[in-house]
Amino acid sequence: MGSLSWKHARQPVFLSITLGFNGMTSSPSSRTPSRAESLRQRLDRHWPTAEALLRRLYAGVPDVEDWLVRMRNVVSTAALNRPAPLAERDDRRLAEPDWFQRSNQLGYCFYVDRFAGTLAGVQARLGYLADLGVTYLHALPLLAMQAGDNDGGFAVADYRAIEPRLGRTEDLTALAQAAHGAGMALCLDVVCNHTARDHAWAQAARAGDPRYRAYYHVLESAESVAAYEATLGQVFPKTAPGNFTPEPALARDGGQAWVWTTFYPYQWDLNYANPAVFQEMLEVLLHLANQGVDVFRLDSTPFLWKAPGTACRGLPQTHWVVRAWRALLAIAAPAVLLKGEAIVDPDDVVSFFGRDDATGLPAANECHLAYNNGMMTALWLAQATGDAAPAHALLDRLAVRPRQAAWITYVRCHDDIIWDALAALIPQETLHRVSAFYAGATPGSYALGAAFQADGDGAPSTNGMAASLVGLRPEGRPGEADTDAALARLLQLYQVTLALDGLPVLYMGDEIALTNAPLAGLPAGEGRWLHRPDMDWNRAAERHDSATAAGTFHTALRRLIRVRATLDALSGIEPARPLAGLPPGILGFERVGARAVLCLANLTGQAVTVSLPTTTDAWRDAVAETAIDLTALPLGPWQTRWIVAAGPTSEVAP
Repeated sequence: MGSLSWKHARQPVFLSITLGFNGMTSSPSSRTPSRAESLRQRLDRHWPTAEALLRRLYAGVPDVEDWLVRMRNVVSTAALNRPAPLAERDDRRLAEPDWFQRSNQLGYCFYVDRFAGTLAGVQARLGYLADLGVTYLHALPLLAMQAGDNDGGFAVADYRAIEPRLGRTEDLTALAQAAHGAGMALCLDVVCNHTARDHAWAQAARAGDPRYRAYYHVLESAESVAAYEATLGQVFPKTAPGNFTPEPALARDGGQAWVWTTFYPYQWDLNYANPAVFQEMLEVLLHLANQGVDVFRLDSTPFLWKAPGTACRGLPQTHWVVRAWRALLAIAAPAVLLKGEAIVDPDDVVSFFGRDDATGLPAANECHLAYNNGMMTALWLAQATGDAAPAHALLDRLAVRPRQAAWITYVRCHDDIIWDALAALIPQETLHRVSAFYAGATPGSYALGAAFQADGDGAPSTNGMAASLVGLRPEGRPGEADTDAALARLLQLYQVTLALDGLPVLYMGDEIALTNAPLAGLPAGEGRWLHRPDMDWNRAAERHDSATAAGTFHTALRRLIRVRATLDALSGIEPARPLAGLPPGILGFERVGARAVLCLANLTGQAVTVSLPTTTDAWRDAVAETAIDLTALPLGPWQTRWIVAAGPTSEVAP
């Protein structure tokens, strides 16, 4: 590993305001006392937590006391430089800490260029999103990226610049302001595990600068590489095998050098054992927060810390790093949320919400949001197998989530569906069978997906847009049996997802049942571009035409979104609790609130009648707004129902 070198990292500007705490200079202030007092209160509350975590991480580093003073000044300066509209937004968010858990929240995830060309183009499309009910925009990587291969923007060349073809920093700020004005929060990816090989830090390291060489993990013998590889998994075993890449420019004294590259050879893993790296990334977060970003998706969160003899995933120090970021952001930008991208075993995912140091129990002191990858994968598995048992089992395991944190629930995203994320619950034989099903490689499969890759003997993951995975043909029209069945499956996935606890996020184009990108022109070896098509605005123009698949699905989905907003029990606070005694192909769970909601989903292609014990016959289908009998409830193929106790019907816009 490279030696630590951090004493010459960028020096923060010391404050020029009288605040009365150590490390600050004193001079007359042009800022209001209330801003200073608010900062003092946040420092009193959150700095002790941050300091304790930083001492735990960097106790053995020389001059750590001076560094801690500088860190305190970094966040304090960012707090005082926070634009007034954002500071006021912080106050409003803090007064409503459950804002991101409410049932009227809806996310939308997209690549800027695929969706609207540029940031200005996205701003021009906000009306389209607002009409759908979107309140949370997740723009996939848009920071300046490496030329050529860049893993869809996840190889960042400059954290402080926008990719030129997408716009400028001013365009990001303008989009954030417009989104806020439209009642939307803006989420941005921060690729915190690695930089591009052509990032300025990596270029300096290759040029022989020892300070920047220490920003990365550099090994100097084949034996040390082999020792690490013995305990590491592989993310891209077919397209980028191994975790290290030879880099002769990093060698010293005629020796050899390998740089750690968990993902692709042009993505160099950062060395968070070096406090300068922690500080650099914190300053990136603070900079973007002050441009108006509300939520940060921390890419590849489990990989941040490395230690020999381990899998280097989800180590305790990784959690300390993220918890320290959260505490420091709570000082400088207190309403900004952190979202962990941890596609790991469901029990491990819960740990990224945080743990109580004294009890070890889940606590909301790390990420505010995390992906419910387990339920997403289990739903796809259930539709392929007709077995709801794994989904029911997951509901129990995931219910330990802290109530102050929330899942991101979703049907599809820009990545592949990783079946081995369920390996602790599902036999490998079943996972392989489901993988083959969605690749269209088994008899009776309707899916139009493609197998990707897997580590070792694991089940290959799956690529494809949701509409294609449920069997929708690009030319499909309502009234055709295959089309109607495909649309029913797609609607079921979204209706269940919208009923789970969390903040549901639509993937770009799903609202119009957009199918796979054309095979011609896909990058060689990178099958994930199959589900990264350009937005089809001609198809979107048909969203109100019931004679089209886009119109049929958009109308039905929009109805669900509006009904959901009226049902407080579908907020993200209380967990979904599985219902017992259901047939194998029926998924059922209860959401508790002032007016409880039952969700029942028939995950098979056969009609089923379900009987649930009840003390009253006064029940209604919340979407169809019709009376139902829970003791003899028909569920058609792929049908889902939201059921509420009978009462005044909600007035939902069509």
